[in-house]
Amino acid sequence: MGAAGWFTDISPEDAAGAIRSIRDGESERPDDWPQRAVEAGDVDSQSEYYDWLHEATIATASEAIHEREQAADRQLIHAVRSMDDCRRTANELAERVAEWGGDRLEDTGTGIEYARAVANEEIDGPSAAHLRSLASQCVTLDAEADELRAFIERTAPDVAPNLSAMAGPVLAVRLMDLAGGLESLAKMPSGTVQLLGAEDALFAHLRGDGPSPKHGVIYTHDYVRGIDPANRGSAARAVAGKFTIAARVDHYSGDRRPGLDAELDERIATIRARTEGTSDGDGGDE
Repeated sequence: MGAAGWFTDISPEDAAGAIRSIRDGESERPDDWPQRAVEAGDVDSQSEYYDWLHEATIATASEAIHEREQAADRQLIHAVRSMDDCRRTANELAERVAEWGGDRLEDTGTGIEYARAVANEEIDGPSAAHLRSLASQCVTLDAEADELRAFIERTAPDVAPNLSAMAGPVLAVRLMDLAGGLESLAKMPSGTVQLLGAEDALFAHLRGDGPSPKHGVIYTHDYVRGIDPANRGSAARAVAGKFTIAARVDHYSGDRRPGLDAELDERIATIRARTEGTSDGDGGDE
């Protein structure tokens, strides 16, 4: 906003100009903007000013939401959610195919491979077409999940090069999803990143119904899952700390810094070395 207010040199019919003023304008101090808009001849009344302001702010919010949803990290988040949905549904349908097929066919089995076999099976009877169709849908969803994973692995390194290299593309996107986007992830303290995905366990702990969780979704990383349980808390803290730094570099600069990988490797090597010295049960994480 300039000295005369955000509406200066903007016609009420200029929606794009109003959006730019709301998003980019500023003012050193508050003022009676509705009255000044009337005095400037931009509107006939303060009521008209507020109607104008309402329409402009709604349009600004809509544009911001559209931009956010079109952002590369949001597209990856949609992809990882869709991948999980496809995989979960495919596995559920595979169980149904196995149950149904066990009643109709001599050869029984489970899982996607059995569904694939049923889809190609010659079956007689009134329900045969439905059973084969269900099996085919199961196989199609599983294939779609594979394609979505390939898209994530191909695209995530361009959006978050350091985090994708350290966490792996899929885990990197899962962290962005749980945080609400790359920018939100970059602004989180490492302790919060460490527990992303463990919210239920954390709330249970705060209610006094369980122990404090040591990690959330980062448990799927080899540097956490593959560590001796006595030192898993330390590993989770180290991994979360480096992931946080990687997310900040990705968001604010975007340049690849392999040194971060080396620092994490060295830290995990140090933690793993503790195992030899704590075989008697002393010195590990509580």
